[in-house]
Amino acid sequence: VLKVFKLLHRTRQEVFKNDIRALEAARLKINEEFRNNRDETSEEKINELLKIASDVEVILRTSVIQAVHTDSDKIVLIPRKDLLQDNTPYLDKPTKK
Repeated sequence: VLKVFKLLHRTRQEVFKNDIRALEAARLKINEEFRNNRDETSEEKINELLKIASDVEVILRTSVIQAVHTDSDKIVLIPRKDLLQDNTPYLDKPTKK
């Protein structure tokens, strides 16, 4: 449980870097969810909650992109290096494998 808790907080710090409001909101939500379930004794329920926490961590790490307002009508996206992927060129005629 502690391992997933720490992993969520590390991911939060990376995903919301330099965004104080988002960092604090995510910290409060993570702590609240773990605190609300700290008295859980059912192994099945604990495993289910750990699975949900792990899924949330993966979604945060792979799907969240920071955006910054630069002008009243412009937003700049700031993707992390682990979100960037190599571009696959388009082929008119797919090759057979």
